[in-house]
Amino acid sequence: IKTVNALSHNTDWTIGHVHSGALGWVAMITFGAVYVMTPRLFDRRRMFSVGWINVHFWLSTIGTVLYIAAMWVSGIMQGLMWRAVNDDGTLTYNFIQELSERQPFYVVRLVGGVIFFLGMLLMAVNVWRTVRGDRDDNGDLNVLREAA
Repeated sequence: IKTVNALSHNTDWTIGHVHSGALGWVAMITFGAVYVMTPRLFDRRRMFSVGWINVHFWLSTIGTVLYIAAMWVSGIMQGLMWRAVNDDGTLTYNFIQELSERQPFYVVRLVGGVIFFLGMLLMAVNVWRTVRGDRDDNGDLNVLREAA
C-alpha cells in the first residue's frame, strides 16, 4: 500500500518485516528439517533430547517476536518522527533526537536476538549429542552400558 510504504520506507519497520520472514519462516523451517534429517542421516531412532527441541522452539518463537515487534514499533515511530514538521516547515526532530528515541527498542531487539541465539546453541548441542550417539536406539545412555 502506497501510504504504508511512504511511512515505513527505509525505517526499522522494514528490518522487522524482513526478519519476520527470515527468523519466523526460513529459520524455523530449517530447524525442523535439521531435527527430522539428523537422526535419519546418522541412523538414530530420534534426537538426543526431544524436550530440548521444544525448548528451542519456544526460545526461537519468543526471540523472534521480541525482535520483530521492537523493530515494527520502532519503525512506525521513526517514520512518524521523520514526517513531523514545524509550522515554518522545518523538521521537528533532528537525527540524534530520533535515534535516541529508538534506543529502548534496540535493547529489546538485542534481548530477542540473544534469546533466539541461545535456542540455536541448544540445537547445536542436541545435534552434536545425537550425531555422537549418546543414546542408542533404546534410548539408554551408552555411557551407562559401557560402565556396566
